[in-house]
Parts: sequence; structure tokens; C-alpha cells
Amino acid sequence: MLRDIDHFIAGEAYASGGRTGDVFDPNRGEVQAKVRLGTAEELQRAVDAANAAQPAWAATNPQKRARVMFRFKELVETHMDELAELLSSEHGKVIADSKGDVQRGLEVIEYCCGIPQSLKGEYTQGAGPGIDVYSMRQPLGIGAGITPFNFPAMIPMWMFGPAIACGNAFIVKPSERDPSVPVRLAQLMTEAGLPDGILNVVHGDKEMVDAILDHEDIKAISFVGSSDIAQYIYSRGTANGKRVQAFGGAKNHGIVMPDADLDQVVNDLAGAAFGSAGERCMALPVVVPVGDETADRLREKLIPAIEALRVGVSTDADAHYGPVVSQAHKERIESYIQMCADEGGELVVDGRGFTLQGHEKGFFIGPTLFDHVKPSFKSYKEEIFGPVLQMVRAKDFEEAVRLPSEHDYGNGVAIFTRNGHAAREFTNRVNVGMVGVNVPIPVPVSYHSFGGWKRSGFGDIGQYGQEGIRFWTKNKVVTQRWPDGSVTGENAFVIPTMG
Repeated sequence: MLRDIDHFIAGEAYASGGRTGDVFDPNRGEVQAKVRLGTAEELQRAVDAANAAQPAWAATNPQKRARVMFRFKELVETHMDELAELLSSEHGKVIADSKGDVQRGLEVIEYCCGIPQSLKGEYTQGAGPGIDVYSMRQPLGIGAGITPFNFPAMIPMWMFGPAIACGNAFIVKPSERDPSVPVRLAQLMTEAGLPDGILNVVHGDKEMVDAILDHEDIKAISFVGSSDIAQYIYSRGTANGKRVQAFGGAKNHGIVMPDADLDQVVNDLAGAAFGSAGERCMALPVVVPVGDETADRLREKLIPAIEALRVGVSTDADAHYGPVVSQAHKERIESYIQMCADEGGELVVDGRGFTLQGHEKGFFIGPTLFDHVKPSFKSYKEEIFGPVLQMVRAKDFEEAVRLPSEHDYGNGVAIFTRNGHAAREFTNRVNVGMVGVNVPIPVPVSYHSFGGWKRSGFGDIGQYGQEGIRFWTKNKVVTQRWPDGSVTGENAFVIPTMG
């Protein structure tokens, strides 16, 4: 019998009627659960719960809010195996990768444990005669997060951790493809002592998304997903007067200089291009060797490394990656492989047609490698989001800088080199938001901030770190004077100055 995945509102499961969606087991290609697809009615129930709880939570001092984060962190660590298994069963990534998903989200929660320090304002004594000025960061009220299927633990924690630590209530709308982990995280937050109504989870599709974008009580929205939807959410949300950050797709490049350690590069590329079946916005699906000699040497080493990759079920401890999330996504990836071949790319390793004995209906794709891909190819311009690595040969360093800089996406980029000057020049000049030097997946640590440029990011403020604190709060500045009782004779009709 299929299990039902309910909303989580006001600290408990809420089973709405109406439409449901299928949640698959990607390893078997079979439906394992039904998720309830909510409407504006379910959203209103969540908003009502958030409105009832948020004022008292905002009035709770930051140290007490931090203690809830500490307890939540401990509970997530205790339930790590359970969360990873649940995540893998719906997403398809291998267990080790699912634990990494949870852990990277937990690192932001660790940062939130220091929220008293992060919320400290500024103070100036004697800004003018007898005048002091100070600032404070105050919560917005209710925030919402619309999260993608590829990181069902990490990205919700990236969003609700800072928002809740800052004193807001929060509503998560997870992907309907793998919605169980966000619900479980909300349950653990409640167990950690978070008041009912501060963290709610509502399920749904575009109908629910539009209801969130249009609800006047939701003051800020964070989104991660495809660029077209990110642009839509940013445009509609800001038109409704909301603060919005919307992160989209990517086509990250890995620049390989002639002096790079190619054995290390191959090892890094194998993980960055094919890990999690390439379903990462920070994956490395394009490698750019500088010079044909570098390209030929890299290709020679890449082919056996790719052919040695093990594709298996999520619970296979020896598998490098598992299935993709759905049959539709598998077919989409395979269509891009055919597209790139039709455009003139050399198909060196073809991952189509891969099957796993005993799991013939699973959504598996083998690793794929293309060489001689051109910047004019549509398959190069667009995000494939699968286990496909495209090699684009650059004739020199200048072309290697230009390729990622001129691409529509500007999420991440990496350069592999032993030359400090080349690395410094590249990092200064490349028109991309996050840069790695001999680091293939340059996701910033939790006390910095995540955010891409161009069509990879809409909005001016990044996720988590101090940027996240800024996004989920509003700044208030107070200018105060305590007169001594004497009348100064100042002209009250002239704008005051600090002179």
C-alpha cells in the first residue's frame, strides 16, 4: 500500500483532500508514495499558524533561538542515517551523497547557532552634540522557501535556518518529487523546541507556488531551481512587493591549464561531473583544456576513469552515483546527448542504454563524454543536469577566460593550475559568481555566502552567511538625544546636522 505524504502545519501533519502527485523510487522506477498537492486554502492555514506564532518568536531573545538550533543540530546528527536513507529512496542519490546533502545543510545550521553575534547592530556615541546613533536588525515576519528536488535537505536548511534564527516564521514548499525529508526536518525542529507554527511545510505544484507569490502576508521568498522559473518567481514576487532571491541553472566550466596535475584533475572531474548523476547546480559539466596537447592528454586519462565509474542503486556502497530523479528527466538528458551528437560533438563515451540487472525499470544513465564541443552548440548553451561531460577546447588562456565569462549562466567556475599568477588573473577577470582554484565544486562554506551571477541568480543578496542574515531581516537605525532640560535655541525648521 502506498504511503501518504501530508503537509506539516502548526506542528502536526495536515491531510488535505484534492489532488495528489506520484513520488517514485528512482531505483525501481515505481511509485512508492502519494504527496498531497495543496492549494491557497492549505497555504492560508500555514500562514495563519505562522502569524499566530511569529510575534512571540521574534520577541524571544537570540540566545534562546540559538539553543533551538543547537538541539536541532544534535537531532539531525542522531537521525543522519534515517534522513539519508529517506532522501536516497526518493531522489536516487547514493547514501554517502545523501549524507553529504544533509551535512552541508547542517553546516548552515551550525552558523545559525551563532545568531546572537550575527544580529548585533552598530553603535556610534557622540555622532552629534549629545546624540547617539545605533542600528538593529529586525525580522520581516513570514518568509517562504521554494526548494528543488536535487538537494531536499541542504537547501531547505540553507533557507529556514537563517530565517528562523532571525526571528521569522517560515513556510517551505519542497519539490513534489522528493518531499519527505523537508517534512522530517520540520518534525525534528519541533522536537528541538521550535514553537508550533514557526516552521510549516506545504506541498504542491505551480498552483501552490503562485499562491505563495501572491500572498500579502509573506514578505520574502527564496527559490532555487531552473532559470526560467527563477526569473518568473523573481518578477512576480517583486511585483507583489516582496523581497526575492531566486537562483537558477548553471553551466559551470573547469579550466585545465597545461601545467595542471592531470591525475588530480581527472579525479576531481569524475566526482564533479558525474557525482549525484550530475543533478547539481554546482556540477562541472564542461571541461576546458587549454591547448590541444593538454586536451589530448586529458582525454586519454579521462576515458578509462569514466569507464570505471560504477552506477548502482542508492544503497550500493560501492556505487559512484545512482539513478536520476524521474523517467521524464532521464529522457530529457538522453535527448541532449543526441542533440550534441547531431550538432557535431564527438561522442566518446555514450551512457545511453544503461540498465542494471534486477532494476531494469530504474532511471539509470551511464556516464557520457563528448569532445570537440563548440560554443555555438545549443547543448553547450543549455543546462543538461545529468551525467554528461562536454569538452570544449580553448586555444589559449584568453579564450579560457572568455568562455565562462560570455556564457548566459554565471554560477560557478574552476581553474586547475600550479601557476599562482594565472589563477589570480583568472579569478579577478572571470565573470562568474563563485570561483574555485583547484577546487572543482566551489560551494562557499557556511560563514561566507552562496550566489551566482547572470541567469544563475536573480536578486542582490546571496544565501546563508551574513548575506542570509541581511536577506531575512530589515535594518532599523535609531538617532537619539536626551536633552538636559535647557532650550538650545536651535531652529527647528532647519534639517538637523551633526555639526
